[in-house]
Amino acid sequence: MAMKAEYELGQRPALSVGDLPTPEEVFDIPRLGRRQILTCAIGPSLIALGVSIGGGEWILGPLVIGDGSFKGVFFAVFLSALLQTIYNIEIARYVLATGEVPILGFGRVPPGYRFWIPVGLGVLYLSYIFGGTFAVAGQALYPLIFGHVARPGDVEVTRLLALAVVAAAIVLVFVAKKVSAALERFNAVIIVTTLLGLVVIDLALVPADMWREAIGAFVTPALPPPGTTATAVGALVGYTALVSGLNWYVMGHYRDKGYGMGHRTGFIAGGRGEQQTVRATGITFPDTDFNREQWKRWMRLLRIDMWVVFFPAALLGMLLPAVLVARLARNSDDQPTAANMPTYVADALGAQYGRALFWVTVVLGALLLVKTAINVFEGLVRVMVDAVNGSESTLGQYVRRDPRRFYFIFMIGFAAVMAVMLHLAVPATLLQISGNMAAVGMLIFPFLVIYLNRRLPKAARPSISANVAVLVCVPFFGFFFLNFLVEKVTGVPMLTF
Repeated sequence: MAMKAEYELGQRPALSVGDLPTPEEVFDIPRLGRRQILTCAIGPSLIALGVSIGGGEWILGPLVIGDGSFKGVFFAVFLSALLQTIYNIEIARYVLATGEVPILGFGRVPPGYRFWIPVGLGVLYLSYIFGGTFAVAGQALYPLIFGHVARPGDVEVTRLLALAVVAAAIVLVFVAKKVSAALERFNAVIIVTTLLGLVVIDLALVPADMWREAIGAFVTPALPPPGTTATAVGALVGYTALVSGLNWYVMGHYRDKGYGMGHRTGFIAGGRGEQQTVRATGITFPDTDFNREQWKRWMRLLRIDMWVVFFPAALLGMLLPAVLVARLARNSDDQPTAANMPTYVADALGAQYGRALFWVTVVLGALLLVKTAINVFEGLVRVMVDAVNGSESTLGQYVRRDPRRFYFIFMIGFAAVMAVMLHLAVPATLLQISGNMAAVGMLIFPFLVIYLNRRLPKAARPSISANVAVLVCVPFFGFFFLNFLVEKVTGVPMLTF
């Protein structure tokens, strides 16, 4: 039987058809063993963690918990991380099967590209445009330069430092040969350094009973402490793991890593790399024994990347700062607030245990928050470039031959926008706005993901249980977004525990 040349899927141009590559072909290795999985296949999860372990873990989690109980709050965190890991896998399933990034896949869902591309971009940018991620990075950098935490009169300096972080993101991708590969290495170094540093400090300072209380709270169903608002929990839930409904924008890195059909569609090169054409439409595989076997292998690698690396690290990233802040807050009259949270740990450690720990923690906090800001900035630019690259417009055809033609120009323009948005509010408040705004994506995108995945080649389609798990995300995260809207309109949250 002749192989079909095209595969119809939704309302964009048909997918081309070809065989899946083998992992050995993609990673240029003779055999894929355990060591090769670690050194070659692990990667996009590190970029996802680069986005996830930052403002929510260093700022919002400890701020919500303060010196209070972990129960209820950490259970919500656990559910968020669990559901998001499943959701990540289902988004990445589409990328592996077609080589298309999610923003272009959404354009296949009725009513089509002209509707879903603006909606997807709009929800993504509204969640980050307020600049909270960048503002807290600037605030965390301030003590490294001036030797003390930022005071109210230093706000303009912290904003300039936030813009310096944006400039660092531009430099990083400009000197890279392949943007995704550079981000993987960058995130791996910082994540390992910061988590190990926090483990050492926490083991030295946090008593055993607090460890038991915090870890047990992850799996103990309970309500948050009395007086905690659904808005505060919603911001934390929104930032746990990734950014709830916006996980899709990070999963596009599986294309650039070369997972599955991503190997056939291209990637965005850095300023020093050799750019090839990035396909405007994807390519999928025919139903053959060879392709079914390769699909199982790629899905195994995806699950390892998500369940072995991403999920436990996301929980650890929330646990370590939170127990440390709770320990410090219970021993001090100085309590964490929205204004002092970006540098609270460093300041409290310095006051209680000496200047050396102040500097160690300042460095760890700055690394975490700067890393997150750089990943978010690049991700926002990347999604816009991918959206334009997939269009049939004159600009799309121009960009397609070398996406960097638009990538760097848009990056500089977006930096100018962020310079304005940073003046809206204090950093922790900006993070709360963004965290709750991100949850709106869970009212929309799970349905699009299910629509797309049910129409993939048979071997790539998800199980009924996987679709049910994705649907569970809708009411869980959707409640927190609706609560956020109600509070902004009425001034009162829907629920206070």
